[in-house]
Amino acid sequence: MRNTKNQQFQPLERRSGLTPQQFKKEHIQAKQPVILTDFLEGWKAQKFWTFDYFKEKVGHLEVPLYDQNYSIPGKGYMQPTIHKTLREYIEMLEAGPTDYRMFLYNIFNEAPELLNDLGKPTLTGGFLDSFPFMFFGGKGSEVTLHYDIDHSSVFLNQFEGRKRIIIFSPEQSKYLYQHPFTVKSHINPMKPDLERYPAFANARGYECILEPGETLFMPPCFWHFVYYEEPSFSISLRSNPSLFTRGIGIMQIVKHYIVDKGMNLALGKHWYNLKESIADKRAIN
Repeated sequence: MRNTKNQQFQPLERRSGLTPQQFKKEHIQAKQPVILTDFLEGWKAQKFWTFDYFKEKVGHLEVPLYDQNYSIPGKGYMQPTIHKTLREYIEMLEAGPTDYRMFLYNIFNEAPELLNDLGKPTLTGGFLDSFPFMFFGGKGSEVTLHYDIDHSSVFLNQFEGRKRIIIFSPEQSKYLYQHPFTVKSHINPMKPDLERYPAFANARGYECILEPGETLFMPPCFWHFVYYEEPSFSISLRSNPSLFTRGIGIMQIVKHYIVDKGMNLALGKHWYNLKESIADKRAIN
């Protein structure tokens, strides 16, 4: 399904048994993404977290769902499309492909008992307890190419189903046509339109299939595009021990939510077109 004629996506290394010292030197300091195959070892979640488990334990919770229109300019920009109970939503995923995704949802605010299923990471410190976000999606769902706005390191833990993930380092941003005042690009790296985005032909990144029980580590500001090979869900943990980078993240969030959302409400499609124009001018051909 992907176009590799003008792209080179390197496979990501899988590692286990790393000491905190090795991980700090070889992945945090080196800013090198990696798949960890033993990060979840000993967690109750690794054993029990399935669609059936969530339907039984917290299926009554009402959750926000988004479709492919959530980034379209207008009043619904970045807003949920509908709300369903988690049980209803999981049954939708199991029934067949659906556009609806659930993301950036902190289920632990509603069901704190689920925290007992998580282990305590030992590879590094600085984990942010307030932001353990869950992500659900159906077969064929896609997550727009973006990087995380808060400048944290991300540990994406996969529990059910498989995801194809394509990632790029921040140094590749010059080829990705980033929309100003956002952390997004509208390029689909699996099937890029090189006539529309010619500079993307120069981008180099990584690609992996994230399997259940595995963890993808991404350093701060790494771009990522996600394709759901199967109905699946994961949880992201975030680590940011630096007060300086936390401050940068806060400024980014303010810029995004005040400037971008405000201008979208005021100008709608005209604001989107202006961002497209600026992104085109910034791209290096």
